[in-house]
Amino acid sequence: MTHTIAVLPGDGIGPEIVEQAQRVLSALQLNLKFETAPVGGAAYAAHGHPLPPATLELAQRANAILFGAVGDFQYDKLERELRPEQAILGLRKALGLFANLRPALLYPELANASSLKPEVVAGLDIVIVRELTGDIYFGSPRGVRSAPDGKFAGEREGFDTMRYAESEVRRIAHIGFETARKRQRKLCSVDKANVLETSQFWRDIVIDVARDYPDVELSHMYVDNAAMQLVRAPRQFDVIVTGNLFGDILSDEAAMLTGSIGMLPSASLNEQRQGLYEPSHGSAPDIAGQDLANPLATILSAAMLLRYSLDLAEPADRIEAAVRQVLADGLRTPDIHEEGTVKVGTQAMGDAVLKALNRS
Repeated sequence: MTHTIAVLPGDGIGPEIVEQAQRVLSALQLNLKFETAPVGGAAYAAHGHPLPPATLELAQRANAILFGAVGDFQYDKLERELRPEQAILGLRKALGLFANLRPALLYPELANASSLKPEVVAGLDIVIVRELTGDIYFGSPRGVRSAPDGKFAGEREGFDTMRYAESEVRRIAHIGFETARKRQRKLCSVDKANVLETSQFWRDIVIDVARDYPDVELSHMYVDNAAMQLVRAPRQFDVIVTGNLFGDILSDEAAMLTGSIGMLPSASLNEQRQGLYEPSHGSAPDIAGQDLANPLATILSAAMLLRYSLDLAEPADRIEAAVRQVLADGLRTPDIHEEGTVKVGTQAMGDAVLKALNRS
């Protein structure tokens, strides 16, 4: 069976890192058909929109999407709906990509690169399950208006609406519990139930879903405390499930515990397990084309693509083992380089992963 992979490189360092991930996937000889299309700023420059119809059509019919990154300073003054970042929001909405899985794994070789002391983060292995298609990012009404009443009546105000439907909370809760069941069977649901009605609603539903998973230990934590605990004692967590806004913030915080956001892959899945796979970092246009970017997060995202969308666990394991091997060999891109290791560029790191893969 041939699987179609939509390759959407995007902007900045996106094309460089996606190239390395595609090389790794191709080396596995898995009957993958790659089709490439522009997205983000590159798509706007070529077609006047960050998510052209042809790109969306390819994404919808593909088995999975390998995504680079979008965003460039030159597009910051565009109307919001035409900015590169709208492409990823459009893909999430059109494909129903409601579940974002972000592993935060500290490789032993990178313990000194973490922002925390090695003894605090050694052994760190967390998965953050973030709901992607609801919450304040998509709630309505929203906008800027003249305040109709209250203390600031007549003054301009900006407003957004935090909201979740019960079915949205239930399905992401199930993903959280199922993920925890495959790991250490510990799930922490993060909310702000002491202040927000939406969060209390979230907590009540998660507690109800927990009845289906008696083998998983459920705990709850307010988001401000969770942010503190991630830097105080991060190893207490196994799987965290949370909403769109809180997950956006906490997953980036967790990324820094691992030494570099350049090491973190992510998967965004819909109910059919069709997924979009991308590194957790941005497009970094300031270093684009300089052979400085770390491709490992994108390569690890390719491993997640095989595991979650194509159900190919063995080749996914091989990719992850190859990444561990190049780190053990002392190779480092500039973002994770330290004294006593060998600094390499984007291309050389990709070459090293391929070499390790061929030895496995």
